[in-house]
Amino acid sequence: MNTYAIMEHMLQIGDQFDRYQIQAHLAQGGMSDIYRAYDLMNRREVVIKIPDQSMIGDPAQYERFQRELEVMNTLNHPAILKGLGSGRYNRIPYLVTELVEGQSLRKLIETSAPLPNEQAIQLITHIIDGMAYCHTNGVIHRDLKPENILLTAEGQPVIMDFGLALTKGAHRVTYSNLSATMGTPDYMAPEQIEGQRGDVRTDVYAVGVIFYELLSGRPPFSGDTPMAVMAQHLKANAPRLDMLNPDVTPQLAAIVAKSLQKDPSERYADMAALAEAIQHPETADLSILDKTARHEGKTPSLEKMQSLKAVGIAFGVLAILILLAVALQALR
Repeated sequence: MNTYAIMEHMLQIGDQFDRYQIQAHLAQGGMSDIYRAYDLMNRREVVIKIPDQSMIGDPAQYERFQRELEVMNTLNHPAILKGLGSGRYNRIPYLVTELVEGQSLRKLIETSAPLPNEQAIQLITHIIDGMAYCHTNGVIHRDLKPENILLTAEGQPVIMDFGLALTKGAHRVTYSNLSATMGTPDYMAPEQIEGQRGDVRTDVYAVGVIFYELLSGRPPFSGDTPMAVMAQHLKANAPRLDMLNPDVTPQLAAIVAKSLQKDPSERYADMAALAEAIQHPETADLSILDKTARHEGKTPSLEKMQSLKAVGIAFGVLAILILLAVALQALR
């Protein structure tokens, strides 16, 4: 198969790409196609990630793919999807990873959340351990979400998709599709929305959002548009977790609330501090719950609904202004 054919058409079952025989098309995103394949040399099933044809002409998107190649060839941890290699075939780069048999964390949330406290704690502890390893090796994920976490048959979370990762010495990349490459609105830290590069505390925020969702069955903020969600991350207080789920203790709710603070300096300093807090919930500062919104479960009046709509519009305008400012800054 020539380069043109690979770029213009998805690979089909039975096609051979380099030494890999395609078995199935697993997913297609804005930047790559993902295939299940058989490694003819090493005689094993693997996953191949090939950049979408649109990326070939977009230096920024191509840089994102190259960054993932770099990260996946560096990390080796049970909670991190294992990179098996990378290469080029007909001038097209590709990434090979292990094949994880299981489901995504998103699927578990959709079918089973809210999870019992102990199950949620066990899952999030494994995720924290994997992220602590990343940070120790100079990698900040910046796009943690349930869709980017697989669960093995034994229940071990495996973190993947490091296309937005920030690594040591990495230069800033100006992306043509700003909202799609900054992260996912439901899990974005306020500083990301404001256009900052972020640090380990940015991942702490995302872990806090995932923990909140595991324990409540819903993310802390929602809205009709991505901008409405981002505006809430910037200004709104999340409903108290122990009010949404009475099985959640105030101590656990306080730990999650601290992870979700708007100001990075008010969150846990790193994954080790978050893990320590989860292991010793009796040390949690319950006063932080005073900053969270109480979930009343009442139907709002017409006047209140109109007021909330006005506030939502104002937040939307604010988000638009922020995105414009970030875009202008990136063009300088």
